[in-house]
Amino acid sequence: MNEAITTAFLRWGWIRRPDDLQYIEGILAGLIATTALILGWGLSRLVYLRLAAIWERRAGYESPIARRRIRDMVRRFTTAMLIGMALNLYEWSLIASVIFGLTLAIALALFVNDLVRGVRMPDWLGTFLGLATLISILASMFGGLDPITIAMDRVGFNLGEKRFSLLWVVTISVTVLVLYTAARVVNRIAGHVIGSSDGLDPTQKLLGQKIAGVIVIVVAFFVGTDALGIDLTALSFFSGAFGLAVGFGLQKTIGNLFAGIILLLDRSIKPGDVIAVKDSFGWVNKIGVRAVSVITRDGKEHLIPNEDLMTTAVENWSYSDRNVRMRIPIGVAYTSDMQQVEALLHKAVAEAPRVLKDPAPRIWMTDFGDNSVNWEIRAWISDPEGGMGNIRGDVLMRVWILFKEHGVEIPFPQRDIYIKEMPRMGGADFPDPD
Repeated sequence: MNEAITTAFLRWGWIRRPDDLQYIEGILAGLIATTALILGWGLSRLVYLRLAAIWERRAGYESPIARRRIRDMVRRFTTAMLIGMALNLYEWSLIASVIFGLTLAIALALFVNDLVRGVRMPDWLGTFLGLATLISILASMFGGLDPITIAMDRVGFNLGEKRFSLLWVVTISVTVLVLYTAARVVNRIAGHVIGSSDGLDPTQKLLGQKIAGVIVIVVAFFVGTDALGIDLTALSFFSGAFGLAVGFGLQKTIGNLFAGIILLLDRSIKPGDVIAVKDSFGWVNKIGVRAVSVITRDGKEHLIPNEDLMTTAVENWSYSDRNVRMRIPIGVAYTSDMQQVEALLHKAVAEAPRVLKDPAPRIWMTDFGDNSVNWEIRAWISDPEGGMGNIRGDVLMRVWILFKEHGVEIPFPQRDIYIKEMPRMGGADFPDPD
């Protein structure tokens, strides 16, 4: 196509020197780059809403920022792909290669920047990796990285057989940052895929995410050592001392890690369970590597070590059944109509919104007290994480209103004093009133 256009230009007299061919290719490269930008913009407009809808359905919430980032990533990735295809179709001249190289490098750099920030990585890391991508592509297209690496390698010193230079520092830094970013991206993708799976319960999802995170870290470690050329056999001398230090220093940490895995495997405690451990009562927010997060009704978040949940008695209100029965004692005066009292108590508890109809509430007369006839309401709820005090207060308020409307007395303790003999004042008896 380029040769046909060039032949036409030569036939029409628009080109008078063969050297002008590079300018024609430059103009053609500019048109192709512009077309790639337009096609990328158009494709992003067509598909980004669908991709954003898929992401929002998986994530469970809408995000205008995520929509905009997905649109930009689609546009830049499409532009880079089209420019890459154009580069491989023809042996371009220097001007055209510069235009294509700049467009490709900028598009991929911006794509990497958006990708890193899209997985909630620091902004500075996205900027750094974007600039690194830009420099790497431009350097590889125009002369390679050899001049840069040779210059950085000259800045350094030798220590025995090992060379410590600026190139060594930059290589390690870039490798660590790239592997850290890649591990975070893969970990988030794996966690999102496992979390959105319909065939797993919440406990299995959490366990799968933890295992996937450990596997990603291990793979990133071995990939990093291989990329940096680190010989792990050279560290065998220190492995014994290192293992002993880990055994003593990280004993509790490793114990909590395995305790958390055991808790997830046997499903004795799951996210969302309502538990009571010593003085902590609330629902399990998450099971971490070191501790279990328990949120109380006061909004406080207690971090309980995993080992404590393995060795301490735990009261799990929703282990096998989320239904929890509560008891509400009430006393009425002896002069009350007990059949009416029973009917009013049934009515009060039946009107409470959180009380279950099945199992049905029970009303029992428990005993005859010193000052009152004691009753007890036994009702079931299915959402203990919503609290017990509020539902108990709601039922008692309804009982109070109904008792006031029907004249049922709630007694208070009374004491009668009997005087057998009047005391003397100053040694003299009180005069007889008669």
